[in-house]
Amino acid sequence: MSPSMLTVGLDPALVDDSASSRAAFPEIDAELVRAGVAAERARLEELGFTVDVCLLDYGRTAEAVYRAALSGKDYDIVVIGAGVRLDPVLTPLFEILVDTTRELAPGAKLCFNVSPSTTAEAVQRWWPERKPLDRTIQP
Repeated sequence: MSPSMLTVGLDPALVDDSASSRAAFPEIDAELVRAGVAAERARLEELGFTVDVCLLDYGRTAEAVYRAALSGKDYDIVVIGAGVRLDPVLTPLFEILVDTTRELAPGAKLCFNVSPSTTAEAVQRWWPERKPLDRTIQP
């Protein structure tokens, strides 16, 4: 059976509309996010993963949407995107996502990308059966 993973992040349509996202990631726009998510999903599926994507708003319905996604399936891996983690305004949402993951998917590995195009790399750090990576920290 294929390992299952859920990638969670901001709906790309919102990236261009938020002053905090533009400030935190001035080089990223909605189209780059969409392209990165699609490319990484395809790459992970080629590696044998079953990939679901959960897109969130800035908080109004985010927790309910995330809870529904996690409740619908047992995931081996959850990737929380950089757009949520690295925007200081979204720290409370990041905390909700981590705590909800611990509650509803306690056995899932948590992975963190640094951009939409580094999701497979993040997963491979914690799912070495797919491709061994050097886990040493490089300065």
